[in-house]
Amino acid sequence: MRLNELQVRDYREQGYLIPPYRLEPVFLQSLQEALDQLIRDNPGVRPEKLVSAHIEGQNDEGVKGSQRFLELAMHKPIVDMVEQLIGPDVILWGCHVFCKPPAEGFETPWHQDGHYWPIRPLATCTVWVALEPSTCENGCLRVIPGSHRPQVLHPHLHEDRTDLTLNQRMAEGTFDERQAVDLELEPGQMSMHDVYMIHGAKANRSTQRRTGVALRFMPGSSLFDRNLRPSDGQTGVPVSFATRPLWLLRGSDRTGQNDFEVGHSRR
Repeated sequence: MRLNELQVRDYREQGYLIPPYRLEPVFLQSLQEALDQLIRDNPGVRPEKLVSAHIEGQNDEGVKGSQRFLELAMHKPIVDMVEQLIGPDVILWGCHVFCKPPAEGFETPWHQDGHYWPIRPLATCTVWVALEPSTCENGCLRVIPGSHRPQVLHPHLHEDRTDLTLNQRMAEGTFDERQAVDLELEPGQMSMHDVYMIHGAKANRSTQRRTGVALRFMPGSSLFDRNLRPSDGQTGVPVSFATRPLWLLRGSDRTGQNDFEVGHSRR
């Protein structure tokens, strides 16, 4: 799967893209089965907060993950598209399963991903893969087109609440919510968005569960700096950047400083 020039240009200008590629039905079904097993394996974890679900077995972020999601992150058609957007040096550094249960699925406040991540210079393409229908009714991803272009991280305010996927929200008046676009997706479809993109998702008050897998890729020209502590544990999502494994999927590490051994010893 390759993106055409218009699609690449749209991503550059708008900060997001829904590519024409869809997961193959058999692969999609296997991921849906892996999702159900993932939830069974993590009864004490909110399903919106299944961090590093691609790490087989128990990880340092409190989740027992599945190899199947690593296979998704390494799926050639997906990596092909990511390469067109961030360049030939592709590093996989994260995977987060966001599963919103019916009737009481958490809201994801408006935010920018780059506010939370120890990547310098800041650069990441997130591929959000729908495993179930993602609609306005059940809390699909929402984006503010073009909000990535200034490449500015806006202030985020902490909210001490237990009903949010993230406990930080962009300050009111930072952007115009009337410009929001709802990214409705069918199972197997996906969206792609830039690290500076302003985005969020409403709570799920419907009768239908909504699940997406967020795959995180950065270019080899960036460093995953394990000494940084963005947001200093105030996000409401447990993370262990110091021990999170990285995978060099294509090209080379242009910084010469990324560590591809940490976190792999258990494997």
